[in-house]
Amino acid sequence: MKTIESILRNDSGHWVGDGFPVRSLFSYHGDTAAISPFLLFDYAGPWNFEPTNGNPRGVGEHPHKGFETVTIVYDGEVSHRDSTGGGGTIGTGEVQWMTAGSGVLHEEFHSAGYSKSGGPFRMVQLWVNLPAKDKLTPAKYQAITRDMIREIAFEGGRARIIAGEFDGTSGPASTFTPINLWDVRLEADARVTLPLPSGHTSMVAVLSGHVQIAGQGVGEAEIARLSLDGEGVEIVADGDAILLVMTGEPLGEPVFGHGPFVMNTEAEIREAIADFNAGKFGALAPA
Repeated sequence: MKTIESILRNDSGHWVGDGFPVRSLFSYHGDTAAISPFLLFDYAGPWNFEPTNGNPRGVGEHPHKGFETVTIVYDGEVSHRDSTGGGGTIGTGEVQWMTAGSGVLHEEFHSAGYSKSGGPFRMVQLWVNLPAKDKLTPAKYQAITRDMIREIAFEGGRARIIAGEFDGTSGPASTFTPINLWDVRLEADARVTLPLPSGHTSMVAVLSGHVQIAGQGVGEAEIARLSLDGEGVEIVADGDAILLVMTGEPLGEPVFGHGPFVMNTEAEIREAIADFNAGKFGALAPA
């Protein structure tokens, strides 16, 4: 069985644009080997937005290169557009998986409908690194709707499989390296053993509620980073809980990040900045 290596948390937050109040629970500014292949985990919310009749809140056009962004909505709605022509609106239980690859421009805003109604908002954005051989892959976009995500029930809860596999059930996301991403809901007093693979970087994010993971208490907006060795982890729910379980095969490659660019060397970062300034990431179509 896996054991806890560390608890990741951040008591301070910041705004991304005017639509995403986030706490970065880990990022590539820390021990990148310990979190590989993941790079960043922004937990947005929970928040309650008032209705607006003006422009939707969010973050305007900005670039990315060298990795993937995975946006999971728990409450509210997020609309996305990018320079590949990809985009759409996702709501509760849906996912946007954007491969920045060789470079992309995109924007993210609350949907027009949610902006007018307001209400609760909760979202996760996870950055997933690309291996060196795929850093320059063409940018692409995957819209993963609720009907695409298979759910399996087990005693004490259920899991929606976004990526990878759980007990023979596969998720719809296409990934460059072996990754599991599961939206797990536990009932109060549930005691479960999740089948996490040995050798994978494994983390369990608590988005709501409080649980005991490998015998240690973990609360809302905290992530338990688990040992590479061992298969599976025992979790006991102190009440109803929402978890995001992520595992991935470590890349074992250097990470050099600067803002929205994540490459392997400083020279590649300079090249990314030059490509962006030269307009090589394309352009967003007029809204």
